[in-house]
Amino acid sequence: MIVEVSSLRKMILGKRNSRAACITIVTLVAIYGLCLTAAAKEQPTVEELKARVSSAPIGDRPKICLEIAERQLDAAEKLFTATEDEKAQVALSDVAAFSEQARDYAVQSGKHQKQTEISVRKMVRKLGNLKHAVTHDGQAAVQNTIDRLERVRDDLLAAMFHQKKGEK
Repeated sequence: MIVEVSSLRKMILGKRNSRAACITIVTLVAIYGLCLTAAAKEQPTVEELKARVSSAPIGDRPKICLEIAERQLDAAEKLFTATEDEKAQVALSDVAAFSEQARDYAVQSGKHQKQTEISVRKMVRKLGNLKHAVTHDGQAAVQNTIDRLERVRDDLLAAMFHQKKGEK
């Protein structure tokens, strides 16, 4: 690390003003650290995101709903791993519900349809992998969620690629 700092110092100011170079380096590192800390603190909770959905502009709602669904899917995976199947099934119902809301808002606004479909497809793939790792009772809930998300994908694809009468 000492060699890297000295070579960085030489690059910044040459051999002169080594004290000024050290101050500059320390300042840059401190600013970088503050930026990382600020970015880490800006992650809202799922409850905050749920509250934000209704007040957000319609074009931003699909992204918020997808973030909720993806976080709830991660939570469901952790809950299934901890053998808390009932709580995991509640999280799975949120995954399906907020994916459906994301679809509805994306179709209504005409924005983020493609990204919504891609995100839902990734969640379906993740659920398929999860299905093989849960108990028999959990598999039914996971399959139900997969089926609902597949309908969401079908609806999004139909909205994106529908043809008007008379078009080829």
